Amino acid sequence: MGPAPYTSSLAEALAPEVLERFTRYVRIDTQARRDRTGSPSTPGQLEFGRLLAQELVDIGLDDAQLDDNGYVMATLPGTAADATVIGLIAHLDTSPDAPGAGVQPIVHRGYDGATIALPREGTRLDPAAMPELAAKLGHDLVTGSGDTLLGADDKAGVAEIMTAVAHLAAHPELPRPTIRVAFTPDEEVGEGATLFDLEGFGAACAYTLDGSDLGQLQDETFNALEAIVTVHGVDVHPGFATGKLVNALRLAARIVAALPADLAPETTAGRDGFIHPYAMKGSAAKATIRAIVRDFDDEALERHAEILRRTAEQIVGGAPGARLELELRTQYRNMRRYLDAVPEVTLAAEEAIRQEGIEPVRGAIRGGTDGSRLSEMGLPTPNLFTGGHEYHSVREWASVNDMAAAAATVVRLAGVWARQPSTLPA
Repeated sequence: MGPAPYTSSLAEALAPEVLERFTRYVRIDTQARRDRTGSPSTPGQLEFGRLLAQELVDIGLDDAQLDDNGYVMATLPGTAADATVIGLIAHLDTSPDAPGAGVQPIVHRGYDGATIALPREGTRLDPAAMPELAAKLGHDLVTGSGDTLLGADDKAGVAEIMTAVAHLAAHPELPRPTIRVAFTPDEEVGEGATLFDLEGFGAACAYTLDGSDLGQLQDETFNALEAIVTVHGVDVHPGFATGKLVNALRLAARIVAALPADLAPETTAGRDGFIHPYAMKGSAAKATIRAIVRDFDDEALERHAEILRRTAEQIVGGAPGARLELELRTQYRNMRRYLDAVPEVTLAAEEAIRQEGIEPVRGAIRGGTDGSRLSEMGLPTPNLFTGGHEYHSVREWASVNDMAAAAATVVRLAGVWARQPSTLPA
């Protein structure tokens, strides 16, 4: 079996640079921390940001800089008069859900369809369980070594933006609008847009490269709440606890166990929402549950939150002496409501994807991106594919062919905006 064809000659030409950048970037440990006390949450993100800022200067984006909060921004001046300023965004950090230090990327040339056995921890990528993998016959694939995540989320997006911008800078004969580039910290812990300088960015719209399979174009996300459930018990020496001890940790465990099994991420799909307790810690005296609540519909989200509240109140209320605290915090809202008002932003991405020879796959994200909050803040920002899969796990992998297609799509997107000035406000 020969190698899989690229989506275009442009993608094939960009593939070596995308791969070189990607395999170099993933070796930098940029794993975010949920208990962050500043921005960015980890020093590796600043290290990566400094590297990218210098590489952008080397490409020719002379104003590239890394600010004190870990945001990289730069400008590629346009060649088309009166074209709308657009933005390209990816995030620097990787998920805290799997080990992220010491990433050793492995390139698998011309994938033959067999199970891929990685060298560490017995990790295997089985196409029988991964239909996306089974569809990549002949592709060049990149994995980790089996004991860390790879970092395609979102260093694939970073590599694609860098490659596309370098290509555009080297080819001034290609029509393009002014392009603003941004790389954000701590997206994986929900903070990528928190300190984003929207006014300084100065784009009328933007695109995150933070999706997955070839052709994905996502203009809808979950609505998202974070729930922090704190149970206060009555702590007594266990030798004298009869009739006195009220164990907060046991009560917290009962709350988690009592949540509806059909309202969990592992039992829902499509447009179904969920309640997902993802961390619990504490002692007999005090225990805390951290959970996320998700749904595409506002009213359904509120119903899920009420189920969590009612479940916790019933269990803690039945334990005399125990006390409950419940904090609900909005993380982001469904960006569809903002993107529907400016359809030309998504339509331009559709046209670019089609120009690359790919049929766009419109869909909703069972999650969120920086674009969720940025769209709410006034910067319409749909999400494009990157070619990465099995995010947040040691099974993470990416297709070089699809990463190259994403970089080529960005080049074509610049051409689309150069040819059709928009009515979007600057």
